[in-house]
Amino acid sequence: MPQANSKRHLLLASAAALLALTGTGTFAQNTWPTKPVRIVVPFAPGGTTDILARAVAPELSKAFGQQFVVDNKPGAGGNLGADMVAKSPGDGYTLLMGTVGTHGINRALYPKLPFDPFKDFAPITLVASVPNVMVVPAESARANGINTAQDFIKLAKSKPGKLNMGSSGNGTSIHLAGELFKSQTGIFMTHIPYRGSGPALLDLVGGQVDVMFDNLPSAMQLIKSGKLKALAVTSATRSAALPDVPTIEEAVGLKGFEATSWFGLLAPAGTPVEVVNRIQQEVAKALNNPTINEKMLSQGAIPSGNSPAQFATLIESEHKKWAQVVKVSGARVD
Repeated sequence: MPQANSKRHLLLASAAALLALTGTGTFAQNTWPTKPVRIVVPFAPGGTTDILARAVAPELSKAFGQQFVVDNKPGAGGNLGADMVAKSPGDGYTLLMGTVGTHGINRALYPKLPFDPFKDFAPITLVASVPNVMVVPAESARANGINTAQDFIKLAKSKPGKLNMGSSGNGTSIHLAGELFKSQTGIFMTHIPYRGSGPALLDLVGGQVDVMFDNLPSAMQLIKSGKLKALAVTSATRSAALPDVPTIEEAVGLKGFEATSWFGLLAPAGTPVEVVNRIQQEVAKALNNPTINEKMLSQGAIPSGNSPAQFATLIESEHKKWAQVVKVSGARVD
């Protein structure tokens, strides 16, 4: 009898172990989410990161029957919010709208990054990629006869060190696009980092900042309203949203110049695969919705919704690319 009991206990233990292994996904699938989910945006409201997070959050709320709440946590070029998510439980209730800055650039730019962009996160999906656009205040452009990027370069060279360049923060593609432009055109401008595109754009329109290489979606309405003048886009090809605006290569002759941005959802490492996959599937559905798709395209964003594996591959390749840009441009944390 003791031997039979021992065998029975062993069978029960094995069954319990099997349920633990196979039941985790089922549990997560059947019960998650049971409370609101937070999407941390590591920049101030008004920028493209914020715009895209607020575009997908309502769709996820409808799909899952729980609120997906956008929470802006700006600071340190996106590192403050990213670090907060990296150190959160991997339970599916805290997500990050990551960027090319937080996951492609900052590891090469910051000597002591408080998180590992690879080990500390589970990539979910790329939401969208966007070109940056070189913009100047419309009033300043009229006053100084600036109609092209070449005109701006002439002005900057006539006033060495007198002009300044705004960005959404150290390490963002907005910052790096400007640094690359400075290094390849031989002009000097003081870099002024903000806590997001929103506040930087306010100062740009007000004339406190002379130029910005902003993400196209956050600058688009100000361009259309005539408050900002677009001189060039930083992508390899022209943007369908601004077809009359040349690329940097076309405008200035900088062959191969390209500095585009991207934005995607990530979760803390250890988040159940089933939860990651479910979020990716719903984001992809939302981005395929004609209304949302067309709105993003009109703002200059190119929707994606790719798989977690594809997004992970992109992050790795982007890190290698931007590490070289940091080196070539001589960019540093101010």
